[in-house]
Amino acid sequence: MTAPPTHRGPLATVPSTLAAGRGHLVLVLRAWLTARTWRELAYLVSGMVIGVPTFALALVGAVATVASVLTIGLPVLIGVLALARLTPRYFRGPARRLLGWEWADPPPLPARTFWGRVRALPSDPTAWRALAYCLARWPLMIVGGYPGLIAVVAAPVGITYPLWWLLLPADLDTFSSDTWAGTWKIALQGLAILIAAPWWLRLVVLLDGFLMRSLLHPSRSQQRIAELEAGRAALQSDAAAMLRRVERDLHDGTQARLVALGLTLSRIENHSTQHQVRTLAADARGTVTEALAELRDIVRGMHPPALDDGLDVALTTLAARSAVPAEVTVSLADRPPDATASALYFAVAELLTNIARHAGATRVRIDLRPDDRGLRLTVTDDGHGGAAVITPDGPPGGRSAFPAGHAAQGASRPEALGPGTGTPPGECAPHAGARGSGTGLAGLARRAAALDGSLCVDSPAGGPTTVTMILPERA
Repeated sequence: MTAPPTHRGPLATVPSTLAAGRGHLVLVLRAWLTARTWRELAYLVSGMVIGVPTFALALVGAVATVASVLTIGLPVLIGVLALARLTPRYFRGPARRLLGWEWADPPPLPARTFWGRVRALPSDPTAWRALAYCLARWPLMIVGGYPGLIAVVAAPVGITYPLWWLLLPADLDTFSSDTWAGTWKIALQGLAILIAAPWWLRLVVLLDGFLMRSLLHPSRSQQRIAELEAGRAALQSDAAAMLRRVERDLHDGTQARLVALGLTLSRIENHSTQHQVRTLAADARGTVTEALAELRDIVRGMHPPALDDGLDVALTTLAARSAVPAEVTVSLADRPPDATASALYFAVAELLTNIARHAGATRVRIDLRPDDRGLRLTVTDDGHGGAAVITPDGPPGGRSAFPAGHAAQGASRPEALGPGTGTPPGECAPHAGARGSGTGLAGLARRAAALDGSLCVDSPAGGPTTVTMILPERA
């Protein structure tokens, strides 16, 4: 038998409403008993202290920005922006210890040299955002920390004022209250301040967190770019390690077995008395010798053993083996990543081969040094010039810079060389990719593009020819 439905009127919701109200009241009254409120108060009060020098820095930056119109304040502005880039770490310490906030360091400046960084600072958005946060933070800390301190000190005094009002001398009127009944008004005001203060602190901290996320945190695009760069660097490192393992296995395993097979065939050829057997053994030994030569070429193409001793040693070895006398200058403070070193090595090897075949040069200069954009490789020869980059959709002949998306097909072939109109030297553009057969300049362009680098060719008719490859210092 089904029970009749019960009808709940408006009065049935009164107990639940009262319970919810009591829960909210308890939550409001217990705010001062939570560690969060005291951590937020400590954060705001400490921000009032540590925010003074950064606020002064922001004021100096504002004055220097106006003065930089006349170039007078430009050096000061550059110094202020350089210091502003350091403030995210300065602010991160208290935020991490008191509130558990964490954010990544700002991305480094793209320039590598001192003067390159100086030139990059005025247009660096990270430095300007950090300077804006320095300007806004200290007033926000004052707005939050000062009322918090007043609430901690004055609110308990106001709440207990009716208790100790009777103990005050008659001529001492602390809160302008003439009667004991009037002291309860002061007590209610103190209670209101005590209840509202924690939520005011949370509001100010919430605003500060919004400013931090907007001005100090890396943007989503920057975070995504950093993740992609880290993933690509890991893949490149894994690929380089795998190539080294394959090269070692081929050298220690397959190559050793082919050498042993060649020796065995040589012994058969020397000890056999049958002419037919000796002929077959000689033919087989010749095939093994060719296979060994091809295997060595494959191994060098994967990971040149000369790079194990450093890029400078590897380039010096290439120059010593070059058919055209070559002079090498390497000025590197640190060893570049394996992918970058391999790309530079193969670029020099390919260019020396092209020069020996087509340039008619008598001297080659190879220079490798860091610059504002990374590692700059320059190969210059005194040949007849006129080197051209032939694109699938362009006319043959001519010489040109080699920017992104304009790689050559067969750029190392003789027919790709001829007189041309020329391109201003040093105009190297980042590569988005290269089309072509994979040999010569097309292959070099693809290697540069894979590492966010650039390749350009300056080869006027009559020479000299200069090929410049720029790769990031950290792949």
